[in-house]
Amino acid sequence: MYYSIQHQTRFRYDSPVSESIMELRMQPRSEGSQRCLSYFVKVNPKARVLQYRDHLGNYVHHFSVAPKHTQLLITTEATVETFEPNQLPGFLPVHAWDELDRILSFEDYWEFLMPSDFTEPTDLLNALAKDLNVHRREDPLSLLLELNQAIFKTFDYVPKHTQVNSPIDHALQDRKGVCQDFAHIMIALLRGLRIPARYVSGYLFHGKKNQDRSADGSSHAWVEAMLPGLGWVGVDPTNNLIAGERHIRTALGRDYTDVPPTRGTFRGGAQSDLDVLVRVTKSEAPTMEDPAKELLFNANPPVFGERIATLDDALAQQQQQQQQ
Repeated sequence: MYYSIQHQTRFRYDSPVSESIMELRMQPRSEGSQRCLSYFVKVNPKARVLQYRDHLGNYVHHFSVAPKHTQLLITTEATVETFEPNQLPGFLPVHAWDELDRILSFEDYWEFLMPSDFTEPTDLLNALAKDLNVHRREDPLSLLLELNQAIFKTFDYVPKHTQVNSPIDHALQDRKGVCQDFAHIMIALLRGLRIPARYVSGYLFHGKKNQDRSADGSSHAWVEAMLPGLGWVGVDPTNNLIAGERHIRTALGRDYTDVPPTRGTFRGGAQSDLDVLVRVTKSEAPTMEDPAKELLFNANPPVFGERIATLDDALAQQQQQQQQ
């Protein structure tokens, strides 16, 4: 199946800023069951966009805007072909835990086994693990799918209940959150079982017949776990899904810290307002988007909070968007 993805991000400032520096991790990866056929980035004010690949193979585009500006508009478009991944077996053999330990003894998965910024164990996480009976039992695959369903049933999906930098305890306390929270919680539980687990950033196509509870019009996040004989297996605890051809992967990391769609700073004492629009459309053949065409944002003026009281030439404010 072919998908066309438009992702537009707009930062607005209540007073002019300068020296905006931005990184993007939005280009779909070409590997496994998907390949990126085309990708481009458009920035306003105009800027030269450079690219590199980080140590996990994610495409990173970066640019800087030196002159003063009150708005930064970033538009990306991609065409991706995806295939259904291989069907999973119903379960793994009883010795799969031993096989997993054997793999860990000679292959380097330490990045995806150790706690990270958003996956540190807490008392609330330990309490959840006890409630869900999370310990090594049955086989790794059966436990992975059971845990995927348990998080889906235990937590309510509530957009904007947490923030982009909320620790997992915020979602654990209220049993509410978004895909970013659910992915972090599941990763923390899996690593506690010594199952390598990584955070996947990307997009989910929402069809009319799909009963997804995650938000349309935004980026998405899910989890991949390393299982013996299967490799990296993707599961989506937000929607109780096995990651399939509707899941479009853009970046992989230990947690959200490694893979935010946007991350940057600017110089100036301004308050910023962020708008994000995502559109994913499906077709039977690749489609050519008009590069001049832009998604239309709501024309309402931004609502700014209290101005940041710092020196104009000293402020460097981080700009990120939460994954829903």
